[in-house]
Amino acid sequence: MTQHHHPENDDSYASLSVNSGVAQPPSVNPYAARRPKRKPLPTAGELVEGILRGDITMLSRAVTLVESLSPVHQAIAQEVIEKCLPHSGRSRRIGITGVPGAGKSTSIDVFGLHVLRGGGKLAVLAIDPSSERTKGSILGDKTRMEKLSQHPGAFIRPSPSAGSLGGVARKTRETIVLCEAAGYDNIFVETVGVGQSETAVHSMVDFFLLIQLAGTGDELQGIKRGIMEMADGIVINKADGDNIGPAQLAQAQFRSALHLFPPTASGWKPEVLTYSGYFELGIPEVWDMIDRYFRFTEDNGYFLHKRREQARWWMRESIDEALRGNFYGDPAVETMLVGLEHDVMADRRSSFTAAREVLDYYFNKNNLR
Repeated sequence: MTQHHHPENDDSYASLSVNSGVAQPPSVNPYAARRPKRKPLPTAGELVEGILRGDITMLSRAVTLVESLSPVHQAIAQEVIEKCLPHSGRSRRIGITGVPGAGKSTSIDVFGLHVLRGGGKLAVLAIDPSSERTKGSILGDKTRMEKLSQHPGAFIRPSPSAGSLGGVARKTRETIVLCEAAGYDNIFVETVGVGQSETAVHSMVDFFLLIQLAGTGDELQGIKRGIMEMADGIVINKADGDNIGPAQLAQAQFRSALHLFPPTASGWKPEVLTYSGYFELGIPEVWDMIDRYFRFTEDNGYFLHKRREQARWWMRESIDEALRGNFYGDPAVETMLVGLEHDVMADRRSSFTAAREVLDYYFNKNNLR
């Protein structure tokens, strides 16, 4: 029997006829068969080795694993972080925040180039706002950091906030550890904007810089007092041309307002400066202020004290996150919450009673009482 013989074509089945199929047409994409296979996931040891020698590709892949929600990826990421931890901590961590449109990305571009001219390497962790509806992000920070993105000593990593606390959480702190292990001695963390994220940023950086604009109305009403209390330095951007006068007026207003605040824990008196990111005016003065802050806090011991307090704070945050994940990840709790939420929305039960009921169930189930 030949390969293409069909029993149905035998003379005994004269009424039946089975024809050979139509030859398959060629692929629309002639290069599809040549497409290279996806590279296998590197081991934790390979990632650590690459990071320590400054391999940007390995660093990027490690950061991707840190941001991944896959348990397999998270296991590798945590192993990499543990091995990189002894090689971290030797950088200046600077948080940069400000109202939307204040020119944060443009300022980082010129600040970063100024830093790199003095030697060393710079990592910029830019948190991009995510849509509340689609959870998508544009991730366009690199397009606004034209010069810095082309510099060989700079590593720019835009990351989506994805609904986390203002866009900054534990993953950003872990990324800082990886960047430091890769030899980046200056770390910029750009926040989404003035809001809750500043508390998280303040807990992971050494110096907190607030960028503000002049000529937008009552400057002191446009920002929360809590943000100003956290700031180690305030800079008024776009102090050029006809805006120099309003910028100087805003500078005087902020200086007066800072006198009303209690002394900082570090003993440092926050300064207020003006500059122009677009025209690159006043950049050395801003960085000189930051240099003086680091010398001041290193001399009085506050720098090391703050790093230790931050480590403790993030340990507790990690515990809180793990507990929340375990609670909401319990299938029985998830089912119970659906029914209780309907009761709460229908005013059949108070929010507090419903919360107590589901917590009692969770604690009793896990013998936590």
